[in-house]
Amino acid sequence: MYDWTPDLSNTDKPRYLALADRIAADIKSGKLTVGDRMPPQRKLASRLGVDFTTVARGYVEAQKRGLVESRTGQGTFVLAQAKPSRSIAPSPRPRTDAVDLSMNLPPEPDDPDLIERMQAGLEMVGRDIVSLLRYQGFGGGVSDKEAASLWLSRRAVVPAQERIFIAPGAHAALIGILGILAKPGQVVLSEAITYPGVRSIAAQLNLSLVGLPMDDEGIEPDAFAAACSKMSPKALYLNPTLQNPTTLTMSEKRREMIAVIARRWGVPIIEDDAYGFIPQHGPAPLASVAPDITWYIAGLAKCIGAGMRTAYVVAPDVRSGWAFAAAVRAATVMASPLTVALATRWIEDGTADAILRFIKTEAAARQLIARQTLKPESYKSDPFSFNIWLPLPQGWTRSAFIGHMRATGIGVVASDSFTVTGNPPEAVRICLGGPASRANVERALAFAAHALEELPEVATSFL
Repeated sequence: MYDWTPDLSNTDKPRYLALADRIAADIKSGKLTVGDRMPPQRKLASRLGVDFTTVARGYVEAQKRGLVESRTGQGTFVLAQAKPSRSIAPSPRPRTDAVDLSMNLPPEPDDPDLIERMQAGLEMVGRDIVSLLRYQGFGGGVSDKEAASLWLSRRAVVPAQERIFIAPGAHAALIGILGILAKPGQVVLSEAITYPGVRSIAAQLNLSLVGLPMDDEGIEPDAFAAACSKMSPKALYLNPTLQNPTTLTMSEKRREMIAVIARRWGVPIIEDDAYGFIPQHGPAPLASVAPDITWYIAGLAKCIGAGMRTAYVVAPDVRSGWAFAAAVRAATVMASPLTVALATRWIEDGTADAILRFIKTEAAARQLIARQTLKPESYKSDPFSFNIWLPLPQGWTRSAFIGHMRATGIGVVASDSFTVTGNPPEAVRICLGGPASRANVERALAFAAHALEELPEVATSFL
């Protein structure tokens, strides 16, 4: 039906999904019948006033559902009955759970080919579903550790397998490591503005978390040395690459200086390398500078997906690894075998690399939007970070700004959540990843830029 023009206005779904839904509805109603030739993609895009790629993705989605088929050189035709192109049936009811936009999420894949590749890996893992529902030994099997080694080698971390443990996420790893390094009341050091998760864990374990002053390269070496002398800290927690929330990356020279001080005072380093796989050419991890004193955590939540609750942990030595395994096993028993098997599969077949490439490309695109929308000197970011750190201009408070941004659908978090020592600055973290589209990001940042040019009482007068 060359003249078929669907109405996509009565839905909140992405246009390509709305198009596939309309094809299904019109087949059911008889408006489209078996053998009908669908309009050429470019013509339909012109009629609907959408991009060609939107229609192309809609047709691909319809083909996955078994609604249409594409014939080389002929076009796209309505099928007699559903003939799914894959053995995995599409979910009859997509999950609509609310997403916590306050979390610093990587951009979500939306490329049909990549999503299909991810689903193929899930299907392969599912073929061994019975054994994956059994208890597994803690720390991962041989094949899982081999995949972990392959993944870690991208960061120049090449430990013996005896020092690698697979944990159910970075949080569980942090709880285990801090639990064996420090006792209640003892001091653990961190950046003055740091990842909220480590603040919560320290509070839960009744540890005294002390924040160190920072400059543009991370914690100040002199302040670290002074704290070692005065406080006898039991560990130093760092998020040295694309630090959350400031997006700072510690230079190679600074890492070497911190490692020298830590070794001199016998302070173990906990390196949370959540974002270390994102930059194109980031500095080598502290785990490769000082492997003998560094606990290295490479979670997959930021470089593959937030629901991938798996982390590869490298202990500084084999004996320390035994204590870590006992601590985490007591709390969590094991990492989910299903999740670990999927991570292993994706690493082995290259899907993990494809996801990582997508995340890097999409993060860079969103940072470009930020550079084009906000004044360059008004915020801090990195070309590959998932967020920006925005010090607020005079007159704005973080509570007023967050209230103003609440309706944009973009996660904005006050500095209070990140501040360890001292009064929180008037600053916020704005997240650019997760389910938000580039258009959502651009609208939200434009909304923020306009507001920041006004006094709060003028910008928010309509609320």
